[in-house]
Amino acid sequence: MHFDLREFIIAAGYLGVLAVVFAESGLLIGFFLPGDSLLFTAGFLASSLGIFDIRLLAVGCFLAAVLGDSVGYAFGHRVGRPLFNREDSHLFHKKHLLRAQAFYEKHGGKTIVLARFMPVVRTFAPIVAGVGMMPYRRFVAFNVIGGALWALGLTTAGYFFGSLIPDPDRYLLPVIGLIILISVAPTIVHVLRDQEYRAAIALSVRRQLGRGGGA
Repeated sequence: MHFDLREFIIAAGYLGVLAVVFAESGLLIGFFLPGDSLLFTAGFLASSLGIFDIRLLAVGCFLAAVLGDSVGYAFGHRVGRPLFNREDSHLFHKKHLLRAQAFYEKHGGKTIVLARFMPVVRTFAPIVAGVGMMPYRRFVAFNVIGGALWALGLTTAGYFFGSLIPDPDRYLLPVIGLIILISVAPTIVHVLRDQEYRAAIALSVRRQLGRGGGA
């Protein structure tokens, strides 16, 4: 089934967009959601179709992002430690949590800001901060800064893209593709630099080639 992000946003309206932003920011089940492209496209549609008031949209997304991270922090602070001993399931993969933990240990409080622009890590980063007992006042400061740069930045960027570029529909998909590429680039770099990941990929490729040769 082909997922049309534009049609989803039009059908979901404010509530749907804010729900996705909230879920991806702090709920474990939200790690697969398309936050970056959704924010940019929603801002674009506010300009090109006028279905959103950009001020309400941007502020609403900002609040949803900050609240989502706060919920993630609270979850990690209270019950997050057992997650490190939990078995993988369809909705939970411990490697994502460990990756966020490693990122947090390297960058400290700045992780809450930087992770906003990294799919998967942004969902688990506030949980790791809660598990690590980051002082809440410090967390809130980074949370507000990161939420503003991410939510306000991407929605307004999409809005001005739709306002300033002639015939912007022609370029929307390539621009969204570029945003997705930029957002997943850190993950790709991490995978390529990690020997264990490279070995797993090579093994998977060899298996696929072996199956193809035996067909």
